[in-house]
Amino acid sequence: MPKNIACLYSGGKDSTYALHWAYLQGFRIKCLITLHPLRRDSWMFHRPCIEVTKFQAKALGLPIIYKYTSGVKEEELNDLRSAISEAMEKYDIEGIVAGALLSDYQRMRVALICEELGIKTYVPIWRRSQEDYMRELIRSGFKVLITSVSCYGLPLTLVGKIITEDILDDIIRRSREFGFNPAFEGGEAETLVIDAPLFNYRLNVYGDVVKVGPYEAHLNIKGVELERK
Repeated sequence: MPKNIACLYSGGKDSTYALHWAYLQGFRIKCLITLHPLRRDSWMFHRPCIEVTKFQAKALGLPIIYKYTSGVKEEELNDLRSAISEAMEKYDIEGIVAGALLSDYQRMRVALICEELGIKTYVPIWRRSQEDYMRELIRSGFKVLITSVSCYGLPLTLVGKIITEDILDDIIRRSREFGFNPAFEGGEAETLVIDAPLFNYRLNVYGDVVKVGPYEAHLNIKGVELERK
């Protein structure tokens, strides 16, 4: 029988795709686990727009274990261990799926905690071709909103835009020209999934674009509404 699993969920494209993959593999997705770091420089956890995961959980029809963490390197792992233990107790999970793409630091620490707790780890997009992965996301019906840009070579006008095939073609062309990561794994941009195949509702997000510097801007989210699909 398929295993009960939880998804480490940040609301961005990678964790949402990992969740999608798990569903297609026949796993029983019991809950989302979101860690909200209190520091911006967390080594483990995504912070921008993290509160929106509560709306995404409603859109998916899944319970969410939402915990705050110090964000201090290594110390924050105790908070992750606690959250996974809670998921094991509440939902009888036997594994964790995560959206790690390139970070050995994140992948290894999730794997070590899961091994310690006696459950499995699944990282379906690990070391995939980033260009192919991004194209698959868009063609599979993921609506990926760019919520920040902080990279020379990416125009600030992308903030607040949904990635279409044409926009992705331009991102890939620019990544080859300027040398940044086309899947934004180096922090070149941040994303928020506002619709996906497993969503029962789409998210309507409202906010203003704030320019921070010549190569940096972010979306200041002021409201989120769920719209039935």
